[in-house]
Amino acid sequence: MAAGASRCIALLFLLALAGTSSAQLSTSFYSSSCPGVYSAVKSVVKSAIAKEKRMGASILRLFFHDCFVQGCDASLLLDDTSSFQGEKMATPNNGSVRGFEVIDAIKTTVEKACPGIVSCADILAIAARDSVVILGGPNWNVKVGRRDSTTASFSGANNKIPPPTSGLANLTSLFAAQGLSQKDMVALSGAHTIGLARCTNFRAHVYNDTNINSSFAKTRQSGCPKTSGSGDNNLAPLDLQTPTVFENNYYKNLVSKKGLLHSDQELFNGGATDSQVQSYVSSQNAFFADFVTGMIKMGDISPLTGSNGQIRKNCRRVN
Repeated sequence: MAAGASRCIALLFLLALAGTSSAQLSTSFYSSSCPGVYSAVKSVVKSAIAKEKRMGASILRLFFHDCFVQGCDASLLLDDTSSFQGEKMATPNNGSVRGFEVIDAIKTTVEKACPGIVSCADILAIAARDSVVILGGPNWNVKVGRRDSTTASFSGANNKIPPPTSGLANLTSLFAAQGLSQKDMVALSGAHTIGLARCTNFRAHVYNDTNINSSFAKTRQSGCPKTSGSGDNNLAPLDLQTPTVFENNYYKNLVSKKGLLHSDQELFNGGATDSQVQSYVSSQNAFFADFVTGMIKMGDISPLTGSNGQIRKNCRRVN
């Protein structure tokens, strides 16, 4: 009887372990169910970036804005309907996040290869990595196995995504709320070595702040009128020199007081993160290594796994 009971306990323990491991993300999740997923995603991302270099930054930003709200669950991709409020119209996203049609195209391609297998959340994670690599940045193995949410959080999108007006303390605390350290935050901010920002997001910095190179401020003012409502959507590069190449120029700009956003320049403004910025100016390899660490950690934020969530057929709506 005792032997039988102990065997039963051992079996239950093994089953519990199996349940735990199946709920973890892994780099091999699709190795037998959809081995072609990576080439399918990459081909669409490559073609989208060839058409418009900025798209790489937009896809990377989609992943960031998704993960900071409810975790990396593709909630950002859900369209509003008469009975459903998504995240797209929240202040950090409205008129600003883009690239949804690229994710749709990837989903269509992946569905042809492996119907009903790959989540939109994983597509976003893989596409973000591919965007970085295609634009010259570091490579890493993406952990997969996420499922898609059936909910979204408009208030979460408004409150959890760091605004461009953030000071260092606010940035640090918003990243900490996601389990990301100040070091991760500085490294992940390096995503601003690619892409463009709207005048409405940098107007206050180029007109009102003093921790900015004066000739750089004047250049940016020429394309961003002082009056709110005028030229709000005019664009400027986040990285002055090479907005379509992923490298460490973003940090060089910060040291020269040429950060485009108030939140960018806060990373090098006589505070706790100055030395880390300097270390990335000295070593692009150090930046790349820490960026990869940060991206993997960010991809681990509250994933839906196992029987939670669903595999959406269309990334814009629940099944």
